[in-house]
Amino acid sequence: MIHAVIFDMDGTLIDTEKLHTACWRQASKEYGYPMSMETGLRMRSLAAEYAELMLQELYGKEYDFEKVRRFKQRLMDEMVNAHPIEKKEGAEELLCWLKEKGYKCAVATASNPVNTKKWLRELKLRDYFDYVVSAQQVPHGKPMPDIYLEVCKVIGEEPENCIAIEDSPNGALSAIRAGCKTIMVPDLTPVPEELKSGLFGEADNLKEVIGFLKEQTE
Repeated sequence: MIHAVIFDMDGTLIDTEKLHTACWRQASKEYGYPMSMETGLRMRSLAAEYAELMLQELYGKEYDFEKVRRFKQRLMDEMVNAHPIEKKEGAEELLCWLKEKGYKCAVATASNPVNTKKWLRELKLRDYFDYVVSAQQVPHGKPMPDIYLEVCKVIGEEPENCIAIEDSPNGALSAIRAGCKTIMVPDLTPVPEELKSGLFGEADNLKEVIGFLKEQTE
């Protein structure tokens, strides 16, 4: 029985993954390390400890990850201030339906707590959620399972009784490893073949997730 739904934020609830990807590529190029689109996409929801290793393997140990990351965040702040963030298709419809049906709702995000709180409030989504957990609050971020295990702990539910909704491979892998029933709503890239066997389902938009939940109660 499903008792709770746990959402990723960037690329799942709000349309920010394309901005994160563009800013990573621009910041890396600024410091002399042109980043391909493929590498930029691999950064989605990837915890800093793993992102740093990946980029230093690609560019060498001299790649100053922290310096590039700080510049990336500055670019992201400027971009968001210039262009308001939008909700993903079906976000409000799904959240309203979940609240009407009495499901617990939570957020498990790779973004920092300050931006998470700010963006959810600006888009009038924060009040739908019982709990919001950032990867900075757990030992290891995505694709490790820590953040989903922490959310399950704070909401008082076993992972198998929770649906996790993710848009990126790193996020989906985190939820699958935690034991959540994982639905991918892909954003910038299709669902990778190697993840399909571990998924509970795939959807084109958030509103379609309602169908999966109805199947669990009928």
